[in-house]
Amino acid sequence: QVQLVESGGGLVQAGGSLRLSCAASGRTFSRYAMGWFRQAPGKERDFVASISRSGGIIYYSDSVKGRFTISRDNAENTVYLQMNSLRPEDTAVYYCAAGTGVVTIVSVSYEYWGQGTQVTVSS
Repeated sequence: QVQLVESGGGLVQAGGSLRLSCAASGRTFSRYAMGWFRQAPGKERDFVASISRSGGIIYYSDSVKGRFTISRDNAENTVYLQMNSLRPEDTAVYYCAAGTGVVTIVSVSYEYWGQGTQVTVSS
């Protein structure tokens, strides 16, 4: 029902910034809660941030709160993750996800996933 494509990943030095984008297909983007998750090699897929359909409810993991900002532009069918003060431990593949239910912080709540974009933070 929705296709998601992440972009904006890359290699940055510690302390730097990146902005990830997730472009969604279709006219129903505003009906989905959106989330960002990340997975480092050998690690579980972890929650990063999520945002409700209207943008009125936002959640962050403790590890990124104060450094990352999630936002969405429903007119552009895009969700963003602004990442500042990046640390080597932020290195991971970052995935955006869409869910038809209420916004949550758990991956099982999201039905649709993008292919991911690599973020590498050097020390």
